[in-house]
Amino acid sequence: MRIRAATTDDLPTMQCIEDATGEPFRTIGMIEIADDEAPSLELLDEHRRAGRAWVAVDDSDTPIAYLISEEVDGTEHIEQVSVHPNAGRQGIGRRLIETAAEHARGQGLSALTLTTFTEVPWNAPYYARIGFHVIDDEELTPGLRKIRAHEAELGLDRWPRTAMRREL
Repeated sequence: MRIRAATTDDLPTMQCIEDATGEPFRTIGMIEIADDEAPSLELLDEHRRAGRAWVAVDDSDTPIAYLISEEVDGTEHIEQVSVHPNAGRQGIGRRLIETAAEHARGQGLSALTLTTFTEVPWNAPYYARIGFHVIDDEELTPGLRKIRAHEAELGLDRWPRTAMRREL
């Protein structure tokens, strides 16, 4: 397995990975999350063109995981990190996060941020194990407040969510 910048040809596979990663949510009663649409090809391509889309690929150079991010208030905000369930529990997500951290350091950014579900074992508890900490609502930056408000508009706050940060 290796990590590289995403290409235009990778984008449809990234959507398929996202669809597959939704399925485990079905087993914990989060049907709406399991059925949520993958990011559009246009959104994925925006991140790719900005140099903020990476894929983990197998030996045949086929993507098995991806991460997209954007700069938010002087941090590298992880918009999405998804590992195909068939490739899970091998440290691939962590390696993608480290790739984003390296990119952020190179850009002079101070931290990684993300938003996530608090009660999903492979979400906030996982991120806490790899060095992220919860950001209290009163400590949210303007950009993170905007992201959280958008998530609420989408109905994601039906389940407990939080923002998290890891210093670089």
